[in-house]
Amino acid sequence: MDFESSLPAGLGFRPALPDDAAWIAELRAVVMRPDLERLGRWDPVRVRERFLASFQPEHSLVIVVDGRDAGLIAARPEEDATWIEHFYLGPEFQGRGIGAAALRHAMATTQDGRPFRLNVLQGSAARRLYERHGFVLESEDPVDVFMVADAADGCGPGTLPPL
Repeated sequence: MDFESSLPAGLGFRPALPDDAAWIAELRAVVMRPDLERLGRWDPVRVRERFLASFQPEHSLVIVVDGRDAGLIAARPEEDATWIEHFYLGPEFQGRGIGAAALRHAMATTQDGRPFRLNVLQGSAARRLYERHGFVLESEDPVDVFMVADAADGCGPGTLPPL
């Protein structure tokens, strides 16, 4: 089956632009606040500044649902891995398979044989999504869980997990 035709109806992607930074920083604050508060790490200024300091639109896709900008996912290449980062989806779009489809899309369109890496906050529900897509624990600390997925283990367009 053609990967693009397997996307949920109304889901698309567009390249991120530098002008997207402000609204994405706000979205990041909204979606990360519950986990950061639970971990005692919530700082409304820092959560936005960290995004703005590291946003690389050239490695990022805006997730579009029914013509509305709904989130972001980045796949940033490094020498030894591709990092999945800045993966945020508006609360009103969560729980509908959109995040899973966006993750599969990012992995399928950037696969080049390097493993995928990411980090997720301790106790975040997003960890289950990553585990369903082949990510396993690499290391952890009191705040972050670092995960890795082998590009050969289910990351190709024809072998990605179903919705």
